[in-house]
Amino acid sequence: MPDVLSPRAILERLVAFPTVSHGTNLPLIDWVEGYLTAHGLKVHRAPKEGDPTKHALFCSVGPEVAGGIVLSGHTDVVPVEGQDWSTDPWTLIERDGRLYGRGSCDMKGFDALAIHALVRAKDAGLVRPLQIALSYDEEIGCMGAPPLIRAMDEAGLPRAAIAIIGEPSMMKCVTGHKGGTGFDVHVEGHEVHSSIMHRGVNAIMEAAKLIVWANEMNDLNRAKNPSAIASIFEPPWTTLHVGEIRGGTAHNITAGDCHFPIDWRFVPDDDEEVWKEWFRDKVAEVEAGMKAVAPASGIYLNPFFGVPGLRPETDGAAERLVRSITGDNGEHVVSYGTEAGHFQDAGFSAVVCGPGDIAQAHQADEFIEISQLEAGEAFLSRVIDDLCA
Repeated sequence: MPDVLSPRAILERLVAFPTVSHGTNLPLIDWVEGYLTAHGLKVHRAPKEGDPTKHALFCSVGPEVAGGIVLSGHTDVVPVEGQDWSTDPWTLIERDGRLYGRGSCDMKGFDALAIHALVRAKDAGLVRPLQIALSYDEEIGCMGAPPLIRAMDEAGLPRAAIAIIGEPSMMKCVTGHKGGTGFDVHVEGHEVHSSIMHRGVNAIMEAAKLIVWANEMNDLNRAKNPSAIASIFEPPWTTLHVGEIRGGTAHNITAGDCHFPIDWRFVPDDDEEVWKEWFRDKVAEVEAGMKAVAPASGIYLNPFFGVPGLRPETDGAAERLVRSITGDNGEHVVSYGTEAGHFQDAGFSAVVCGPGDIAQAHQADEFIEISQLEAGEAFLSRVIDDLCA
């Protein structure tokens, strides 16, 4: 039987795999599968449809009964290009009580803890199972979680009652987060000399009408009295955002093309589909004016992500468990998205609780405090105790 690696030793292995979302995660998945299999655990893999370079992984230990706990993490990380790192991002470095490396905080620290806990739980006398679910493509819109959850069901894994999503929360019990969705927008205009701009369609100026609409919606949302659920978020309303724009050929030519992304961060009781429909109605209005001048012009929408919000549960099993272990009775919600909303929508009681500070995520010299890794290990030890009760 191979040695049981410490969470830190596992984290060192995981950080060494440069699993940036635009690349493969197979070397990391291969290593995790090999490690868990060597300890006698049955591991399942779920390839991404249409992309064999990415796999999800899941595993269950303990009796094959429903009602267990699944530890959810993602394997992908954001790029390091253009960031000013003082260390090698793919080598775990200790300095001043911190462990530096890409993904150390978001969220390979929790992944390492979950892998360690699964091996520990094998001989712990569980009466309900402990499971791990490692996804791909979280950093580009939580796109790997839905097929992973389906694959777990199709493989006949006993349905867990609780999902703990280990995104960095400083081991606080996060019971709600905003949802998100967005479109890549392509406005196709008609180029003419700007001196006769009325005969052309300026894609940038038409795109500006949609961006002005987004600003107007933000103003309306800000002015509303927030609902009880919305009021616990910062800010307490659904936000619309455009962070980049590109297009045009020259200052004296009406722009033939304009591209920009638009995204929403929803409070959990707002209807994503209603907002999408409102936006499509505005697009149709603007597009009709464009086509009246140049019939070949148009506006094209390409959805690029969709993340359901995490709704605070009434007497939720996940919240009860996490609060009983951590002693945290504060009210914590966040405005960023996680895979917790997908697990909740699939019928799990879900909560976000993991080591590290989200402020370190995606940063140069990303780190996790060693004390946070230790707190996460103690937390999962108590999770195992609960499954033995």
